[in-house]
Amino acid sequence: MAYAELQVTSNFTFMRGGSHPEELVECAAGLGYNKIAITDCNSVAGVVRAHKAAKDCEKKIGIIPACRLELVDGPPLLAYPTDITAWGRLCALLTKGNLRTEKGKCELYKQDVFEHCEGIKFIAVPPEKLNTN
Repeated sequence: MAYAELQVTSNFTFMRGGSHPEELVECAAGLGYNKIAITDCNSVAGVVRAHKAAKDCEKKIGIIPACRLELVDGPPLLAYPTDITAWGRLCALLTKGNLRTEKGKCELYKQDVFEHCEGIKFIAVPPEKLNTN
């Protein structure tokens, strides 16, 4: 059975992810996964190391380049660029958010996503708690 983990956070997401991208790739390969998506918060920093680890891995495993976008005015989104041009748009989106605020933070809005969305597939992340009134 083919399986791909679509939301994995590495230690490049401070205070959330605990493992290095290389360790995540090795573990996923050991479990027999075909692919793994590294989805760090407002960053693609772990993707490069994961890609290198996948190339060096004895077992064949693919990397799905991705990112978790934490928006100021909307729900979190998982973003999966479909080609190299869309990857560039995702990187430009992250740069825009990084330039708005202090180092180590990223401020993104829905409008930013709309302006950079071509060629990127999104999954909305549901809230941890549903509103119950």
